[in-house]
Amino acid sequence: MLMTPALAFFYGGLVRRKNLVSTLVQCLIIFAVVSLIWLFWDYSLVFGPSINGIIGNLSLAGLMHIGINSVSPYAPKIPELLFFAFQLKFAAITPALIIGACAERIRFRSLLIFVVLWSTFIYSPIAHWMWNANGWLHVLGAVDFAGGIVVHIAAGLSALAAALIVGRRNGCVYWKDHLKALNSKGGAAPIPTATEFKPTNIPYVILGAGLLWFGWFGFNGGSALAADSLAVSAVVVTNLAAAAAAVAWMLLDWIIKGKPSAIGTSVGAVCGLAAVTAASGYITVTAAVIIGLAAGVISNLVANWRLGRSRIDDTLDVFACHGIGGIIGAVAVGLFATTLVNNVSGLFYGNAYQLGVQVLAVLVVATFSFGGSYLLLKLVNVFSPLRVSAQEEDAGLDISQHGEEAYHLE
Repeated sequence: MLMTPALAFFYGGLVRRKNLVSTLVQCLIIFAVVSLIWLFWDYSLVFGPSINGIIGNLSLAGLMHIGINSVSPYAPKIPELLFFAFQLKFAAITPALIIGACAERIRFRSLLIFVVLWSTFIYSPIAHWMWNANGWLHVLGAVDFAGGIVVHIAAGLSALAAALIVGRRNGCVYWKDHLKALNSKGGAAPIPTATEFKPTNIPYVILGAGLLWFGWFGFNGGSALAADSLAVSAVVVTNLAAAAAAVAWMLLDWIIKGKPSAIGTSVGAVCGLAAVTAASGYITVTAAVIIGLAAGVISNLVANWRLGRSRIDDTLDVFACHGIGGIIGAVAVGLFATTLVNNVSGLFYGNAYQLGVQVLAVLVVATFSFGGSYLLLKLVNVFSPLRVSAQEEDAGLDISQHGEEAYHLE
């Protein structure tokens, strides 16, 4: 649960001061809303008896037939209520990741509606396919130890859809706008200037990244569902991947921009954490460092490409961090998994099939997440406009949506 306020501070530090409160409270309320959804139907849709490998039935809705001494077949060493509570944290953090793509301009009411629909119609099927014993991707052999596919690819591609549907923030200007202005005036037009989008609090970003780093040990180590050697291995490789990605991002910034960025180092660590999540229960320490280095470099390049070449305003680079990181990690399972750690082997250990089924899972989940989120956002927008007015956006969501300010300035 610590990852919820951690993400709130990580995201909150990156937005402008007038949107700090709204970003923090969005993360908190998503945890509260999903807690109830998880009780009433989502847990059953994910882990209940499967309907043709697609979705669970509602036999566990409201925790029916589950008492304090019940034990789930998915976690025979712990009470089922603990398994229910642990899995809730995955369900709650995933939609919270998405909000970074449309931060500073999404209407609070519309966000809540979208979260309910997304958790039900996007997250639950994907989690069922991957983590239910009879889910169709699981049956094919695809694996995801702690949510690299279920959480990070799903959130990253859904975030991309949200950025496209909600649109760019007022004042965002990209290189194509510069070219358009120049061409329209025969090269003589003044280059438009972009609004300053400076982070409100870099210490918050570093604090959030550090707490996420710590929380991820529970995310990945806890997915062993026991305090054993596999849990310890998952914690160690998680730390190494985060460290490698943080160093890789920092060095790349240093080389390209001339100075090591504090924000970049923090974001790099989170990219490494996202990348190692799917693989954390199947890989050695060497593979973890390789995955972290790849995530730090590739996510950095994608984020900078987005800033310089794309018109997509993914405010906090959710796709570059979680989408790309999740894809790297999911594919890495098909390369680096070894039976020396767990009961799965990848291409480098003689099992080409694992790589194929991991790529299939990536393609299916990426397509479903993006397409499904795109349609849900379009639907929500019909009944409750997604975007605040230009005046509300200019005033900031803290005032326009909540009537509160992060800091009262005399």
